[in-house]
Amino acid sequence: MHRSDVLIVGAGPTGLVLALWLVAQGVRPRIIDLNRQPATTSRALAVQARTLELYQQLDLTGHVLRHGHTVAAINLWVKGAPVAHLPLTRIGEGLTPYGFLQIFPQDEHERFLIERLRAEGISVERGVELRGFIDQGDQVQVQLLHPDGHLESAETLYLAGCDGARSTVRHGLGSGFPGGTYQQVFYVADVQGQGPTFNGELHVDLDEADFLAVFPLAGNGRARLIGTVRDERAARAESLRLEDISRRAIDHLKVQVDQLNWFSTYRVHHRVTEQFRVGRTFLLGDAAHVHSPAGGQGMNTGIGDAINLAWKLASVITGRADETLLDSYEPERIGFARQLVATTDRVFTFATAQGPVADLLRTRLAPLLIPRALALGAVREWLFRTVSQLTLNYRHSALSDGAAGHVHGGDRLPWVNAGGRDNFTALQTLEWQVHVYGKAGKDLQAVCATEGLRLHVFDWHPEHGEAGLARHALYLVRPDGYVALATGDHPAPALSDYLARSPRRPTP
Repeated sequence: MHRSDVLIVGAGPTGLVLALWLVAQGVRPRIIDLNRQPATTSRALAVQARTLELYQQLDLTGHVLRHGHTVAAINLWVKGAPVAHLPLTRIGEGLTPYGFLQIFPQDEHERFLIERLRAEGISVERGVELRGFIDQGDQVQVQLLHPDGHLESAETLYLAGCDGARSTVRHGLGSGFPGGTYQQVFYVADVQGQGPTFNGELHVDLDEADFLAVFPLAGNGRARLIGTVRDERAARAESLRLEDISRRAIDHLKVQVDQLNWFSTYRVHHRVTEQFRVGRTFLLGDAAHVHSPAGGQGMNTGIGDAINLAWKLASVITGRADETLLDSYEPERIGFARQLVATTDRVFTFATAQGPVADLLRTRLAPLLIPRALALGAVREWLFRTVSQLTLNYRHSALSDGAAGHVHGGDRLPWVNAGGRDNFTALQTLEWQVHVYGKAGKDLQAVCATEGLRLHVFDWHPEHGEAGLARHALYLVRPDGYVALATGDHPAPALSDYLARSPRRPTP
């Protein structure tokens, strides 16, 4: 009988990232997918700054930057003319090494992750269907149907459902999926074309016509059209073609399609499952939460789920942590998912609402107020931090404690590149570590040595204070780059106390 440490169901970005991060931490997962071939079309495009930061841990970021497209600006259109130009190239400057919006289509993204996983000696088992599973307390027994009709019984320590919105794993758990479905039907078209909207920037039509956004892709004249259909045509969504789509929004944005590479329609839901974990089974990505594409959050949130869970599973499986560490996965991720669904729902509702008042807000007030608001540094920084997921934090987690400067336990470690040292370079080891910006006392050095914690001491620079860090304070950083403990008072005993009551055990 085949036995694995972690069986991952679903080989989209979430499942692939989970597998890669497990491998990097000494765990060999098994990954299956019902589809016989990798996806050749996709809806997800944006790779947010926080994802690029995390990808830096496994040296994935460079490929995404080289083969993707950096969006220079967003343009808002009304009645066939651009009315607002919002530069993006420096919107997150000083906050992250990746202060911009990066486009890298999901199908290309998946192929890259599959190649990296294969280089680690792990291949996706294609055409394999999960037919059932039973949590036996100390392991999970699964039934897998192979393409040749063979039904395999296998065992795994943990089961990870990364199998999308119609998740077999979620159905098997009986976990509810409350929420709703938007009335509009979305369409996606990958095109080769020309016109003013094929200039490498993002363009959005705000008219009362069907919603339409033109996303730039790498290469000359390539773009992704994402729009909605909301009249009687929505009833026959599955049979729609590009020729059936209203020309109003397309004409308003002066889009000339020379070649259609592919076209698809789909409905969008806004739902969050009731449970992210039941015993030895976990839900991640679209299996746990789905929402509108507003803000390009979906794929990035699934990747965040995967990295959050991966280091915890790896710690438990390799004996570096108590199993109670896994209790933190659901509370850390489910709150963000609920907040995200509510936020994207409000944005999407505003962008697609009908009626004279909604039309006035979108076409008159929004183009006037948005550029003025973004001219304010504080507003621009808040918007970037929110969309890029830099503000995502685990302050209310049982793993988070203390505060020093403006940084609380549970916050993302602020990025600083000062004095020739980038503090994120240290995070590539995927381990618990201690950061001190200033000086570390001998008592703290002794605790770190005893507990098997690598200590990184950075010479103090003004940039550290500007980022919110406190001089000489202690920051205990988790393997995913979030601060577990922050304290400026008696750092050595505070660290010892935290470790004594945390599920993390010292590295032998």
